[in-house]
Amino acid sequence: MIKNIEKYLSLVKFSHIVFALPFAAIGYTLAVTQTGQTFSWPLALKVVLCMVFARSAAMAFNRWADRAIDMKNPRTIVREIPSGKISEKAAFAFVIINCLAFIVTTYFINQACFYLSFVALAVVLGYSYTKRFTSLCHLVLGLGLSLAPIGAWIAVTGQFAVLPLLFSGAVLCWVSGFDIIYALQDEQFDRSNNLHSIPSLLGTEKALLLSRQLHVATSIFLFSAAFYGHFNNLYFVGWAVFTGLLIYQHRLVKPGDLSRVNVAFFTTNGIASITFAVIVITSLLM
Repeated sequence: MIKNIEKYLSLVKFSHIVFALPFAAIGYTLAVTQTGQTFSWPLALKVVLCMVFARSAAMAFNRWADRAIDMKNPRTIVREIPSGKISEKAAFAFVIINCLAFIVTTYFINQACFYLSFVALAVVLGYSYTKRFTSLCHLVLGLGLSLAPIGAWIAVTGQFAVLPLLFSGAVLCWVSGFDIIYALQDEQFDRSNNLHSIPSLLGTEKALLLSRQLHVATSIFLFSAAFYGHFNNLYFVGWAVFTGLLIYQHRLVKPGDLSRVNVAFFTTNGIASITFAVIVITSLLM
């Protein structure tokens, strides 16, 4: 039983939830503090469950959709489906279960979340096929994760607003930027298999330049949110730490040395998102 759970947690890279969940927490706290809503633990739990279900569905579907591709790539052949640890049917059933769980959970939040749940699933599931026809696949992934802060806001308020959209813009650029760095590992594989990515289109140096530009845009979005939301000085400490870690990330990866891509991708970005969320939420509650 425990081994089966571990297999599915590995299938969806559950630890990677540290990228979007902290921003969902920011979106939820923003909604409560900016609109004067009452904090609700049951609602907060539903938001977390939505994050878990949507992300699990998206990652499992990605692994299912890419199973034939993963079989050809030496880097990914060890994944759960190509290695035979989880069958194709079991993986697809897991996707369906998580999709249904996500939709049902949104139904018990509010009407807006319920109707938008189908749009959200279309984005996060549709991403898996974008590498087959566009190099903008990284932006689609970023769009999927950018739904976290605005989704949490809508869960509380039932409507859109500019402030959470600034955080969503930051997440879109941030995720797109670090996904480009991650995709550097498959630059040659993508070219030889007619798959699309920014590295396979532009090459390593130009891809890294675009990644840096996206992360500059991330910092600008977060800086703009401070003025729009009239945040206190502690927020700027969080902004400075997050921006500093983005800069550090780009010092780890160079055109001739991709040995620290995973450190830049997971460790640095995981620390950045969690630290930023803790500081920002503390700032908002002060």
